[in-house]
Amino acid sequence: MKHLLLTCLLGLFSLTSTAQQPLEWDELLEELYATNDENRDAWEDDYDVLADLAAHPLNLNTASREELARIPFLTAEQIEDLQAYVYQYHGMQSLGELAMIESLDALHRQLLPYFVYVSPVEEQRKFPSLKAIAKGGKHCFLLTANVPFYQREGDQQGYLGYPYTHSFRYSFRYSDYVQAGLVGAQDAGEPFLAHGNGLGYDHYSFYLLLRKMGRVKALAIGRYKVSFGQGLVINNSLGFGKLAMLSMLGRQATAIRAHSSRSAANYLQGAASTIEIAKHLNLTTFLSFRSIDATLTDDGTIKTILKTGYHRTLREISRKDAASQLAAGAHVGWSSGAISLSLSGVYSRFNKDLTPNTSLYYRHYAPVGNDFWNVSADYSYQHPRWALTGETAIDGKGHIATVNNLSFQAAHNLSLLAVQRYYDYQYTALFARSFGDNGTVQNESGLLIGANWGLTRGLSLMAYTDFAYFSHPRFGAHTASKAWDNLLMLTYNRQRWSLLARYRLRIRGRDNADKTMLLNEVAQRGRLALTYSAASLACKSQLDVATSSSVKRSIGYMVSESGTWKPLSWLTLNGMIGYFQTTDFSSRIYVYERGPLYSFSFPAFFGKGMHYSLFARADLSSRLMIILRSATTHYFDRDHISSGLQQVNSSTLSGLDIQLRWRF
Repeated sequence: MKHLLLTCLLGLFSLTSTAQQPLEWDELLEELYATNDENRDAWEDDYDVLADLAAHPLNLNTASREELARIPFLTAEQIEDLQAYVYQYHGMQSLGELAMIESLDALHRQLLPYFVYVSPVEEQRKFPSLKAIAKGGKHCFLLTANVPFYQREGDQQGYLGYPYTHSFRYSFRYSDYVQAGLVGAQDAGEPFLAHGNGLGYDHYSFYLLLRKMGRVKALAIGRYKVSFGQGLVINNSLGFGKLAMLSMLGRQATAIRAHSSRSAANYLQGAASTIEIAKHLNLTTFLSFRSIDATLTDDGTIKTILKTGYHRTLREISRKDAASQLAAGAHVGWSSGAISLSLSGVYSRFNKDLTPNTSLYYRHYAPVGNDFWNVSADYSYQHPRWALTGETAIDGKGHIATVNNLSFQAAHNLSLLAVQRYYDYQYTALFARSFGDNGTVQNESGLLIGANWGLTRGLSLMAYTDFAYFSHPRFGAHTASKAWDNLLMLTYNRQRWSLLARYRLRIRGRDNADKTMLLNEVAQRGRLALTYSAASLACKSQLDVATSSSVKRSIGYMVSESGTWKPLSWLTLNGMIGYFQTTDFSSRIYVYERGPLYSFSFPAFFGKGMHYSLFARADLSSRLMIILRSATTHYFDRDHISSGLQQVNSSTLSGLDIQLRWRF
């Protein structure tokens, strides 16, 4: 009876807090992970994964440990606590009960409801029949277009297509058992139904993902993403920055995901599966063959692998599908109780030899030749108060890479994390993406120490310090160099108000103008944001500051105001305005801006100018939704923007985004 009464009270609290939080999940996640240029490419690739999770949330009362592990910002302890609570109390009655999970801090409790829901426990079902899938499946068709109100030089002469960006996304889903889809995308300037695009769009992605088929836990056909262990041999699925690692306390999950984004890179094509071959023992395998964009040498070998996906000019089109890549891999994982042990192996081969220009000092140890392979062992031990996870890998030439994480729950409101990594300067893994400062799993050793501390009710602190050493030249440094990265973030939540203060100090060795010695480049970034949220209204005032000093000093700041208003249950309005002033690109500012669904909206601003946007979303029915967004950036310090074929002979950039979604 006591639990029932508490559940009802928490349910009322949940309804109130949900009504007071009209913010979007991507804005909250940006606050947690400090999106910036360091992990921008990874964020853009992973945004679709998170958007799909938000569009298809998990039922907490039925979700397995593996399913909860698909939510990237949860720690292993939080997953265990959620499952233990559901088991002990025979399910949750409302999301308000998340307040009972001690390991969930205020920000995680605010973020998690975007990706989960609570519903009564249903009887465990087998994989549905084709008849049930055809009858009960849900279809969704999404059209997105961007219309620029300016003209680039390439639009007049150079680009083969028109200046509009547009795409379609069809998806079919039956519960969590079946997921299928087709995506077509066209970048501005790319030809449509011409110049080799006889099927219309320049890029297509197709996929079929099946789950929970008895011993077959997952089966992907078409285009997909795979991650093993800590990512030392393969990870083209998820990869965030250092705050994300601190938030997750080093947790990584082996996973197969559908490639449902517009991105023309970082995916595999073929088939992948995870099979339970015995109790506590799973086998994940994949086989992929796909064409890749590349620049070729006069001898026909691969000089550079291209991942931009742009095919706007005859030169860019000549590099499209210029080479092909075969890849295969396997991951055998055993887990029982607190212990997990796994072995992984990946093999890759091109149809042409890889011959990059190794005379460049920062590419001296770039992958060369053909027939690349890697094997690794990853391991994990979960104690109620501490955990050790890691992976050690070796490549085909005997070079080693290892990353190890030790987390400690010092108190219910204090967690500590240490991350050690060593990546040999000659280690080669074509699909690797893991924790680090250098952006690649090569030529780096370092140690990060961080803390996540709930100081008092509503007040939390996240902080880390990370030291990295690069034993050989890297881009921007012609000799051995060092880097030191520090971050401190305070968040305070009280009723309808929230305050965020974030400061980052980063020191890296950089070449001087003559490349004769290294200078310390000192970069500092700060943010102060105050948010007010009511039942149908939210507003946010934000100040961003950035400085950079090396050969010369660069300073920048941006003051912005944004607001969301929901005047009707089916209508949401959002507006944003900001003034920015920076010395140059080195002190650029990144700010979240609400955009259409599945659209990465963290633009960079530099120079001197103003930016403003208006956003409207109308859910006209349970099936039909329309989004309109108009955005304008006006510069006060120039009469043209960008250069080359991208040059716009105006001081203003403006455009209109249109999106239509139909569910049936």
